[in-house]
Amino acid sequence: MLTTDFVPGSPNWVDLGTPDINGAMTFYGGLFGWQFRSAGPEAGGYGFFTSGGRTVAGGMELPAGTAPPSWTVYFRSDDPDATARAVRGAQGSVVLEPDDVMGKGRMAVFTDPMGAWFGVWSPGSLEGLDVTGENGALCWVELHTTDVAGAAGFYHSALGWETSAVSFPGGSYTCVTPAGTGEDGMFGGFVGAAGDKVEGGAHWLPYFAVADVDAVTGRALDRGGEIRVDPVDIPGVGRMAHLLDPHGARFAVLRPDRPQR
Repeated sequence: MLTTDFVPGSPNWVDLGTPDINGAMTFYGGLFGWQFRSAGPEAGGYGFFTSGGRTVAGGMELPAGTAPPSWTVYFRSDDPDATARAVRGAQGSVVLEPDDVMGKGRMAVFTDPMGAWFGVWSPGSLEGLDVTGENGALCWVELHTTDVAGAAGFYHSALGWETSAVSFPGGSYTCVTPAGTGEDGMFGGFVGAAGDKVEGGAHWLPYFAVADVDAVTGRALDRGGEIRVDPVDIPGVGRMAHLLDPHGARFAVLRPDRPQR
């Protein structure tokens, strides 16, 4: 399961790029009870979404026309420069070269060969998210891709991940763990496109834990969001829904079965 024991390869940060950070504060505050705290004038508008005083995500306002609104998932790397070389060697692309972030850590942003954006974060004074797995916090991440086998090979080369298939009626789901952690380290999975195209392009989808998926979905609609996948029960997993915020950033909510598997 996803925890704050951030071993190399595990998700340790997630942030939102949006054209309207004030609108995002209102929307996600209404869904999850989040507050927003600026990281200071030197951070270029970047800040932190918090719940109960603990950081659950980052966020910043995007200049018009620079990038589409989206959530980006980051994974721990103890050497982003080596990861950048591994990404290139596995036919991925470097979007943002490894760079130091005000003594907080070192980061880089990439795309995999199918076009999905992701980042890495190497901790300095900022280890990562303060909380995961609780209501209002990140609890799972999922890659939607046109090539599950290709993704498995790429992320194994770039981040050392191991994959395993879990069967369910009508198909299987590819689960992901950091190297050497076994089932207890499982933090996400891969979903293949029904045809040869993923709606909106290949992407990473963050899931946030909630106590009531239907109530949160209703609040999202009331605040200008959209439903992409209606609330549904997944045996052995929980109840989930896929949503868009008012500017089109994709995310999901999940009421996990306990224990989360």
